[in-house]
Amino acid sequence: MTARRRLLRLTSLAAALVTWQLLTSLDVNLWLRFEQFPTVGEVASTFADRATTGPYWQDLGFSLRRIVTGFVLASVLGVAAGTAIARSRLAADLLGPVLEVLRPIPAIALVPVAILLFPSNEQGIVFITCAAAFFPVLVSTRHAVSALSPVWEEAVLTMGGTRPRILFSVVLPGALPGIFGGLSVGIGVSWICVISAEMISGEYGVGYRTWQDYTVVDYPGVFVGMATIGALGWLTSTAVERTGHHLTRWLPTRTTPTPRAPVPRGPVPHGQVSHGQEARDPASPGGSRPAESTRPEPLSPDSSGTGLHPVGSHARAPAPADGPPG
Repeated sequence: MTARRRLLRLTSLAAALVTWQLLTSLDVNLWLRFEQFPTVGEVASTFADRATTGPYWQDLGFSLRRIVTGFVLASVLGVAAGTAIARSRLAADLLGPVLEVLRPIPAIALVPVAILLFPSNEQGIVFITCAAAFFPVLVSTRHAVSALSPVWEEAVLTMGGTRPRILFSVVLPGALPGIFGGLSVGIGVSWICVISAEMISGEYGVGYRTWQDYTVVDYPGVFVGMATIGALGWLTSTAVERTGHHLTRWLPTRTTPTPRAPVPRGPVPHGQVSHGQEARDPASPGGSRPAESTRPEPLSPDSSGTGLHPVGSHARAPAPADGPPG
């Protein structure tokens, strides 16, 4: 990323903070009411106080542990299930209908199910996080594997490759761009659901602490929790995207220069025409005529059988043989 783009992004963030500060400090109350919103200074002061205490970092560690565990499980299960459904009719018939029925159900609606299934709230929150990221990864993997050209597999088979070799050398590498698209979506949805699950049934975590601040009308603390969630989501999403770019660095990018054919410079040799030009003919109405072909004419044996001469309208007659010496 260039320095200009970094400066532009910092300017955008600074403009948003300045707008927030002006709306809250002036108590703007139009259709939207900002008189009860904390200012940027109040939120920053609350964050500085909490960053020096242990409970803040303890909550942050709990949320990170839950999100990493659930996301890793969802990634492994989603890629495996998506690949199986895309490549096996039996798996598509057995797993497809059940997963398509479960997919529209919001992950946060599974909180009662998690409470009934798992003996602890911690395991239930990890389950909800995994369920949230599982379906985006599943769908993206299924479409990415289905879109692969069968020519690659046939080429490996003709060279004696086995099915496992095709899977790990052709299918999964070829589907990586689509898989990481689903992973990027899944990590964002995971944060939404893990925070919601912590608010409902959690004992520790950023979501739990944010809800507790809301119940005691500590609005600066609520905004500290929101800012922490946004920063953690941005960091984890960036890590997933950077990993995807590293593993798919063989893909062409916008900055990759496109090779161009060299343009001939200097005088054009007689009988040849450079690209995009035509030979000029003053006698023609438009002042130009198509260039004559420079391809050599076919050759055929002459009448004497001693040589070759061109065939066509421009063929030359063979020279007469010398007579016997006098």
